[in-house]
Amino acid sequence: MSADDYLELNRSNWDSRAPVHAQGYAIDRLLADPHALSAVVAFDRPRLGDIAGLDVVHLQCHIGTDTLSLARLGAQVTGVDLSGTSLDEARRLARRAATEIEYVQSDVYAAPQALGGRQFDLVYTGIGAICWLPSIQRWAQTVAALLRPGGRLFIRDGHPVLNSALAMTVGAEHPDREQQPWISGPGATTLALELPYYEQPEAMVWTEEYTYAGTDKVAQPRSMEWNHGLGEIVTAVLEAGLEVTSLTEHDSVPWDALPGFMVHDEEIDEYRLRERPERLPASFTLTARRR
Repeated sequence: MSADDYLELNRSNWDSRAPVHAQGYAIDRLLADPHALSAVVAFDRPRLGDIAGLDVVHLQCHIGTDTLSLARLGAQVTGVDLSGTSLDEARRLARRAATEIEYVQSDVYAAPQALGGRQFDLVYTGIGAICWLPSIQRWAQTVAALLRPGGRLFIRDGHPVLNSALAMTVGAEHPDREQQPWISGPGATTLALELPYYEQPEAMVWTEEYTYAGTDKVAQPRSMEWNHGLGEIVTAVLEAGLEVTSLTEHDSVPWDALPGFMVHDEEIDEYRLRERPERLPASFTLTARRR
């Protein structure tokens, strides 16, 4: 399967995820309290800063829980997503929350045209987004096109090291374990870097009947993903003419990315490794500004 097939395959995959996620995204909590924020935006808020009055575009907004949260912080928000079914759910949520949000269906790279050449004060990209895109360079160029001079980029996403990791069983004793006894020994299950860290021309094709939120099976379980190394992300942002203003790595992520290895931190509604969380960068936040 070629990279050219990714748009239709991923669109149908996210169309089938949307109704499942609508049952598992804590929407009732958002509707019960007009000041409530999604856990993702609440985590982002200290680094996001004051966005009241800003014109914000939320790329890959999915069913709009984070988009609504940005609007509740006082921004005028436009959400963009590939999946029409996801946007149907997002519009329904905005109506139920009595909040005016514009939603536009488009893939990321076509967003500048779909939005009529409009430019924004802030481009926001939430967690779990850029792995669905084949070129991080094109993503950064799109971000730059969407920002007016002085405008900002905010992205928090899964760390490429996390995206490279799988659980594996240790087969042999490591000589360094004599000095560092916490190193996993033979027979133990531990993390190994088995998936590509750097962006590759060919996608990883996955078939997953269940998604990370909700309990029902998804109707179309196949998808295509790419990882992007942290250096590749930073370089793409710089080459697009943006100035990087911060880069933070976190030991937590909003979903149970490694089942059986992670524990839920209820205070921030995030997951981190149960044992030795200091060994895994689970997510990152990058901010930048257009000159």
